[in-house]
Amino acid sequence: MTSRRRRTRTTVQTSIITLAVALGVWALLSSGVLASGTDATTGEPTSTGTGTGTGTEPTIATTTRPTTGSTTSTPTADPAEASRPSSPASGDAGSTEAAAAARATLATLAVKGKAPATGYDREADFGTAWLDVDHNGCDTRNDVLARDLTDIVRQGPCKVMSGKLVSPYTGGEVAFVRGNTTSTLVQIDHVVALENAWRTGAQRLTQDEREALANDPENLFAVDGHSNSQKRSSDAATWLPAAKGFRCEYVEHQIAVKAEYRLWVVPAERDAMERVLSSC
Repeated sequence: MTSRRRRTRTTVQTSIITLAVALGVWALLSSGVLASGTDATTGEPTSTGTGTGTGTEPTIATTTRPTTGSTTSTPTADPAEASRPSSPASGDAGSTEAAAAARATLATLAVKGKAPATGYDREADFGTAWLDVDHNGCDTRNDVLARDLTDIVRQGPCKVMSGKLVSPYTGGEVAFVRGNTTSTLVQIDHVVALENAWRTGAQRLTQDEREALANDPENLFAVDGHSNSQKRSSDAATWLPAAKGFRCEYVEHQIAVKAEYRLWVVPAERDAMERVLSSC
């Protein structure tokens, strides 16, 4: 009888100890002191780190900065890149956001008739073609050729001798080879023609401002010579690129330039711009 009571008492004590240990382990697991070995969400085994992180959490690898002698560098953004025309063959007629922004800007431009062209002189009013207004050592024409052409070959750091152009105004490819009889196949177009600018407010600008307008990358595209000759000093009411897919970007650039240099638009020009933007 005594032996049976002793065994019962031992069994109860063992059960109590086992329960106490289980409760202790559960408390440690709940507090995060111990890892259960599995992810509570996925049931997958947890990863263990090799570092000295808290508990069993893996340490996070850090990126070591290159030493002073490293050749790795961050390229400097080319300010002209933002003005590079997109290819009309891509079908990109300008984003909805860009068209909406252009319409909002257009609404802020003054609308009135053209001033007389009396006294207009390209070199006297807008400077010699082409200047180096950004002081990078290269004239504007070579800057734009280098920006808009592909497969370019240079002579020295600036002079573009040859390259390939996909004219944004037609979508056609033109081979550029510098020479007396070949250079004119690729020309630099002022999106807002300088005579048009003169007649819509540029007369009131300073000489420095007019020279900046004539050499502003936002106002310049390398294009096929035929389109440039055909356009001459036309505004959006009388001339638009043959490549319809490029018309949105073309008009957006015109509006941006007119806003930047405080130029106005004539009624027919404004209406034509609105029509183009409405389809973008």
